Amino acid sequence: SSTSILLCYNTEIRETMSTPSKGTTKVQITLHASQLRNVAGTGKGKSDPFAVVTKLAVSLNEKPVVIGKTEVVKNTLYPVWTKAFTLDYEFGKQMFINVGIYDEVRKGTDKVMGSALFEIGEVLGSRGSIKAKKLRKGGSVYARVVKAPDTPSSTLTLGLRGVKLTNVDGLFGQSDPFFELSRMNQGPAGESWQAVYRSSHIPNQLSPTWEPAEVDLNRLCDGDLDRSIKITIFDYEKSGKHQYMGMFETTTSTLIRAKVDGGTRDVKSLDKTKAFHVTGKKKKKDYGKIVVVEATLSQSRSAAPTSTGQYPQAYVPSVTPIPIPFNPQISVAPPQQSNNRPSFVDYITGSCQLSMCVAIDFTGSNGDPRKPGSLHYLNPHTTERVRNDYEKAIMGVGSIVAKYDSDQKFAVWGFGAKFRSQIQHCFQVGPTSEVHGVPSILDSYRGVFQTKLTMSGPTVFTEVISLAAATAQSEQDLAQTRGEQAYTILLILTDGAVTDVHATAAAIQKASSAPLSIVIVGIGNADFSAMQHLDDFDANNGAKRRDIVQFVEFSKHRDNKNALTQATLEEIPDQLVEYFSSRGIKPTLTRNESQFNIVPDEFNEEMDVDLSIDFNDEGEITLNDDDEQGTHGLYLDDSYNGTNYAGVTIMPPPATALTYAPPAAYVPPPY
Repeated sequence: SSTSILLCYNTEIRETMSTPSKGTTKVQITLHASQLRNVAGTGKGKSDPFAVVTKLAVSLNEKPVVIGKTEVVKNTLYPVWTKAFTLDYEFGKQMFINVGIYDEVRKGTDKVMGSALFEIGEVLGSRGSIKAKKLRKGGSVYARVVKAPDTPSSTLTLGLRGVKLTNVDGLFGQSDPFFELSRMNQGPAGESWQAVYRSSHIPNQLSPTWEPAEVDLNRLCDGDLDRSIKITIFDYEKSGKHQYMGMFETTTSTLIRAKVDGGTRDVKSLDKTKAFHVTGKKKKKDYGKIVVVEATLSQSRSAAPTSTGQYPQAYVPSVTPIPIPFNPQISVAPPQQSNNRPSFVDYITGSCQLSMCVAIDFTGSNGDPRKPGSLHYLNPHTTERVRNDYEKAIMGVGSIVAKYDSDQKFAVWGFGAKFRSQIQHCFQVGPTSEVHGVPSILDSYRGVFQTKLTMSGPTVFTEVISLAAATAQSEQDLAQTRGEQAYTILLILTDGAVTDVHATAAAIQKASSAPLSIVIVGIGNADFSAMQHLDDFDANNGAKRRDIVQFVEFSKHRDNKNALTQATLEEIPDQLVEYFSSRGIKPTLTRNESQFNIVPDEFNEEMDVDLSIDFNDEGEITLNDDDEQGTHGLYLDDSYNGTNYAGVTIMPPPATALTYAPPAAYVPPPY
């Protein structure tokens, strides 16, 4: 499916400085690219790529914001940028970013290399929390989202000097050394390293003195001074194929203790008693020493937008980083364990998969689906994209949850209808026990009206709740055998109150022991006070059970899909964390990227738009107002009708039995 793009002509860019809402978590985005097309020109070597990240607006009262830019990586078509971008993430609220890649031209206009659109929730829900997109001009860009560390950030200022490093530049030259700082990441596949800083190179010098590096301590070691880090020395090559000169492992605390007086320019004046020995490919060979002449910690100064919302040059690293060979072995650190319990993002970036099952009310109170104005009325003019409220609720909630479900398989059930004069309180909707993708949920829903069903009553939820709980527990039990986790969301769409509130409350209480949340969306204008009672069951009755129910009236959010998804899903993160943490189930470690075969999504001409961006002499980044196509003011139409689920077809009546353990959904007979 694709999302429509509308263009507006607001040129002012401002950061919205609002207080984070409940359930907001700070996440970090890192980027790398591969096989980029070289746009440097004939005889000018390879491109020097950098990326610009822009947060797009999703409504008319929002404006796009340029978040910032990465460092420039010289002479490579496989850049791994060390710059990380921090954003506030909230489950249930979509957030789109445009990643534009440019080739830096020092005396001229930077050249566009391609752009890609990412939705933060979709990236988090992907395997390994990484998503890739192909670019129009060639190559792919990869975005990874991880939870930002909880601890307040500090800055490590690190000054290093080399002493008699090994020359790897041949008999007639001298190496041009630079160093790289890498963090250690742990995953089920073992340890891996991720570069977080690269220094500038010092030409023709085997005893270099590098400019002091300023490194965010959370990026380097999650604030843990005793966590292993690695310092690697390379010989800079203009071609980008830098030569390895050696390395050593240490910790931040060890670096601080190893600090000595910088001495004079004469290497002989240095105190080398605390120097680190550089090791290389041959263990017995002396590859030189590294002396720490500065190692101090200070509170980080977060970059902030100016009064115009533009980021100053200081927001970009002042030392031009140097490229290293592309390394796909990037991994994410395990969740930080502290006195605070893990977060929703910790579980999602681990191995926890969200599943969704949908239960739809087919009682007679919905009205005749053939008559306009009834709640199940199916507009035959599908090209006009006019959908009823049931369809809108399925699209709104389903489009969010589906991003966190890797197999995209959803069980769809109905209740309140008669088949062969027998009332069914839980029957299968669709040709199979599970359908693939949100569009197929809509197809299956529409297909029910082609069967010999009679809309009837009463309104009974107990069977779908029991089936959802059994399914949720079965999926979690199976996931645990693989060292993974599973959590299920039951979406109930109904036009009225349940017939037996007490029986429903009892079913909910029993289901609260399963890895399950229940979202009830009230369709129409009935009296939903009894439904609100189910939502408030804990507070009103003092029941000792996990809160798993959220009730929302659709009519209050009919014109705002974002408001609907936020209202229906806002309690899910806390409910999920409460289930796992109360049972001592911790988030699993994120697997290394090398364990996944990450297939980039195809370039989408409508979505992956090159924004018109201006880079002025002061380093400020602005969205242009002179773009004839108006892409400078890009925002996404994420309304109910803005998301296009094309090709809706009528499905044949259900004919396949469910495979779940009892209780099972009734399978309506064929025609």
